Amino acid sequence: MWDIFINPVVTLLTWLYALLGNNVVLAIIVLTVVFRLLTYPLFAKQQESTKKMQEIQPELKRIQEKYKDDREKQQQATMELYSKYGVNPFAGCLPLFIQFPIIIALYQAVIFALAATPDQLVDLSERLIVPGLDKLIPLQNIWLGMDLTQPPTPPLNPTYALVLPVLVMATQWLSFRVTMSRSNSNTDDKADDKSKDAGGQAAAMTRSMSTIMPVMFGVFALSFSVGISIYFITSSVVSIVQYWPPFKRVLDRVFRVNTTPPDQIEAKPAKATRSIGNTGGKTSKGKASR
Repeated sequence: MWDIFINPVVTLLTWLYALLGNNVVLAIIVLTVVFRLLTYPLFAKQQESTKKMQEIQPELKRIQEKYKDDREKQQQATMELYSKYGVNPFAGCLPLFIQFPIIIALYQAVIFALAATPDQLVDLSERLIVPGLDKLIPLQNIWLGMDLTQPPTPPLNPTYALVLPVLVMATQWLSFRVTMSRSNSNTDDKADDKSKDAGGQAAAMTRSMSTIMPVMFGVFALSFSVGISIYFITSSVVSIVQYWPPFKRVLDRVFRVNTTPPDQIEAKPAKATRSIGNTGGKTSKGKASR
């Protein structure tokens, strides 16, 4: 089943390899950048959903305390709150499921393109769906004295190749901090004691993830090929650049991504409530007269 996603990506990576002067590292970097840009709307939607969920945490906590002995009323009040503020609790997860096949395909494409054994070379040639690209096999897999098909550990690669897992961890950590700070920065300044208490658990989880994930990817980088480390580093750097405010505004305009400022999330339902409740006020009379 995965071949449906993997084979086109392997073909695209091989085509980029030929286009960029038989430089497989440049091909990996360009392909990673292209995929990250194309999936930007999904990442932006995920961040927007996370931001909204953080905004309503104080009200969610009040509902939990008010109906702590009645789970049915608690769920009903929670769903009404979601509806009131236009929040979909599953919106943050959906982009991850959509991105998963793409990420797996890109990751596997790097592995298959950097074939290290005769069997893998035959497998690579069978995955190319554009005629003529099989003439490029085997791809050049030596870069800066490092074998891209092998892990960065000696004696499979020079000792200086160990800098790559360190870069994987550093860029992953920075990427995680940048993306999460963009979600949290607008709420921290205005948070009262209840808001801080409500977001304490989420903040603790965020801190744990920002430590665990980089270490986990660093361990992966020690076991996987050097080419995969380049993919991890490129993906993290692109993520950091995407959330740099000037570049993010450009991407939002290009992909027509609508991001609601956090201070407007509460303003929308408040406005709607006034228009419904003040039926005898000036606003209603003005509308009636028109």
